[in-house]
This record gives sequence, structure tokens and C-alpha cells, in this order.
Amino acid sequence: MIWPSLTRPGSWWRHKASSLLLLLAGLAAAAVPAAAAPAPDLAALADEGARPALLASCRAIAALPSDHRLGGDGRGSRAGDWTGFCAALVAGAPLRELLPALLTPRDQGEGRLTGYFEPELRGSLVPEGPFRIPLRAPPPEPVSATRAEIAAGALDGRGLELVWVESPAEAFFLHIQGSGRIRLPDGRLIRLGYAGRNSHPYVPIGRLLIARGAIAREAMSMQAILAWLAAAPEAEARALLAANPSYIFFRVLEGLGEEEGPPGSLGVPLLPRRSAAVDPAHLPLGAPLLVFGEETGLPVLMVAQDTGSAIRGSARIDAFWGSGAEAAERAGRQNRMIRLFVLLPR
Repeated sequence: MIWPSLTRPGSWWRHKASSLLLLLAGLAAAAVPAAAAPAPDLAALADEGARPALLASCRAIAALPSDHRLGGDGRGSRAGDWTGFCAALVAGAPLRELLPALLTPRDQGEGRLTGYFEPELRGSLVPEGPFRIPLRAPPPEPVSATRAEIAAGALDGRGLELVWVESPAEAFFLHIQGSGRIRLPDGRLIRLGYAGRNSHPYVPIGRLLIARGAIAREAMSMQAILAWLAAAPEAEARALLAANPSYIFFRVLEGLGEEEGPPGSLGVPLLPRRSAAVDPAHLPLGAPLLVFGEETGLPVLMVAQDTGSAIRGSARIDAFWGSGAEAAERAGRQNRMIRLFVLLPR
């Protein structure tokens, strides 16, 4: 499936989807038992392409205690809430029947969708030649040092370095993505996953460039930031990267095939165009998500399987695009207004 372009709701939204959205919003606003409310026509929206991601989430949730918190509040926030839905899904019930029968939507309203991906960088297991920028494992103690302090040597001599890469900018964006592939000179591939962070909040450097007038808001993308960093004097580029004090640590991921995505916060491999990062303060991991866009006529069905320090809010999601150059291109330019519904079990 090709991910659609998701843009701000306009005439399509008002005329094509108004009836469905009013129904969904009404179900959310009125304290009416699900059995007494008219069932939304989710059968027409069922997308079997999301089944592998849903099944992976169900397997992960089944291994958790029934009272384990998945995120959000109320219905769907605990692992045990999904037992009935997952049992029917594993038994092979068609989503066309399963969604309207077992799920009730909660209106999350208009929000924003961005994209992320798994970068692949050239690197080395030793600092040699152009490979001088380390990617590190976390130390055993909490880290209060900032990105700039770590770059200046705050963690040197601890043996935390996993691999060295060429570019500070590429390493920076690998931190933002939270996982990555490192291709060694002999052709071997090392997979890295998120293992922790320092104590400082994430600061988006794109926002700083917009505030300075360096990049227009409508032109902002990962590609635009990389182009600015490449053209800037080294000291200016280094200062911009240091303006984000957050620093990410990694671990080596063992046993993953090259075709598998990295594991998300739910512990299952992410699937391109199906897995999404959400804010667990508002949304439960494992929940199906209906993402409405202007050009599709129907929403995309995704699954909440990951989190991210920059993903905040009840209608804010980050779509995983996969790995490689095409994924980087698509994810780096993905920044759209959407209409989001999270589907919760009755």
C-alpha cells in the first residue's frame, strides 16, 4: 500500500465524511452505552493490510499482565481490555466484521502526522579514517550531561562506544529516529535500537531555524535542515546541533533479519506505513488508529506501536516509513494535518 498524502481537512472532509465524523463524534460526546448507540459503518473502512501489525500487537499484549498499563485512561488502557478483540483477531475474524462488532471509536479531533524511518549509515567498529562520531550505549547511572557536554568528552573513556560514523548531522538524525542500521566496511550490518536518553528535553532545531528566518515554515523538512547544516560554517552547524540538549543512547539489536523493522516501544518489529508512534499519556499502545486524509476517500488503518519524546498530544502521531533512501525521503517531508480516531475495545 502506498501511504496517501494527508492534508488539512477541506471540502472533501466536509462533504464526503461529515456524516461518519458526526456519528463518531456523537458517540464520543454522549454518555450512551455502546450497545444502545447506532454502530458506525466501520466495515467499509476495514483494511486487511493492517492485520499483521494488529496480530503482532496482540501477541505482545498477551504476554503482559492483565493490569499492565498500555497508555491513556479508561477503556483500552490496560492489557486485559484487549483480550476479547485479540482472541477474535487471532481466530481469523475478518476486520470487516471485527471492527464494527468489537470496537468503539473515540474522537481525537484534528491533529498532525509526521514521519520517521530507520537510517542506514556507513560506520566502523573502531575510530578510523572518516569514522570519528561515536554512537554510545547508556552508562549505568542517569546522565545529566547535555549533548554539547557529551560531544566535548563528558562520557569519554567509559567504553560506551558501540560504533563510529562519519557525519555529526547524520548521527544527530539517527538520534531523532531512535534506531538505525550501520553498514561496516566489510559489508556487515549492525542494527541499533533505542536504549535510553539523558535528562534533558528534546528541542526541535527546525523550529529554531524557522524562528531565525533561515528556513521558511512551509519549506521545513529533514532534507532542508541537512542542506542548511551542510552549507553552514562548521562552528554554526555544531552550535545548532548543540541547541538540542537531548542525547540518545543505543543498544545492538540481535537476531533481526535485514527485512525486519526495528522494535518499537511495544516490543514488536515496526511495519512500514502501518506502525505509528503515539503519546502514551493519551493513547494506548496496541490500539488501531484511523487516520483520515483528504485524498483517499477512506482512512488509513494504522496501529500504535511506538513512542517518541517529540510526540505529544492526543491527536499527534508519527508514521514509520521503513528504512532506506525512499523511506528517508518520504518521512523527512511528512508533516500534515490529519483527522485521527483511536479505536478502543468495548
